[in-house]
Amino acid sequence: MSDVNGPDEAKGPVGPGSSADGDQVPAATTGAGGPTQPAGPADATGGRRARVVLVDDHRMFRTGVQAEIGQTERTGVEVVGEAADVDQAVTVITATRPEVVLLDVHLPGGGGVEVLRLCAPLMADAEQPVRFLALSVSDAAEDVIGVIRGGARGYVTKTITGTDLVDSIFRVQDGDAVFSPRLAGFVLDAFASTDAPPVDEDLDRLTQREREVLRLIARGYAYKEIAKQLFISVKTVESHVSAVLRKLQLSNRHELTRWATARRLV
Repeated sequence: MSDVNGPDEAKGPVGPGSSADGDQVPAATTGAGGPTQPAGPADATGGRRARVVLVDDHRMFRTGVQAEIGQTERTGVEVVGEAADVDQAVTVITATRPEVVLLDVHLPGGGGVEVLRLCAPLMADAEQPVRFLALSVSDAAEDVIGVIRGGARGYVTKTITGTDLVDSIFRVQDGDAVFSPRLAGFVLDAFASTDAPPVDEDLDRLTQREREVLRLIARGYAYKEIAKQLFISVKTVESHVSAVLRKLQLSNRHELTRWATARRLV
């Protein structure tokens, strides 16, 4: 399985000049359009419009995506809000009710799967459904299957071009499923095969961040090393480890390592 990608890993840019950084992310913002702003006139996009919320914990990456796809008269995409963690995401998505949410998998506060769980009623709205498209640097099968199981309509990696991302947004808005080519195989294996792995209820109790800490602990990283790699404090690492041990009913990091190794998570 691929290593979990922490915030310090480079996230491939969608647009020119968009690169991952470790800057402090400002509070969530909503676009001036809001949920009731009428669509603009028909243009080169054929009159198509999609209102989009960007959810990613790297401000520079959000800025790059906004610059690449957010020129509404050219692309038909209107970015109506941004968020950097789970709580911000739920607040902004609920307030703006976009057609499509571009969702990073690894977020502070529980990850993309937690956003999907909290937004389940919005996805189920028959009249104005909010649809999710995962946009992540990770191409790990576990990440792909996790967000699709959570209700996302597709999953593309951050190597995607701006033109293809715009096309993917409209396809998801129309209800289609969209995947980067090699990722579609993960979904087929997990959901179409009779040999699909069963749901691991113990693993599903953990948030995305707890899983990241779990893997690094199982690989022998010290708390300080984990804190540096994930851009969190040592105290936060300790809190996550305590939560993992409690949820899995384990006593120490040695038992945790054996548990993770048995499930091939290391």
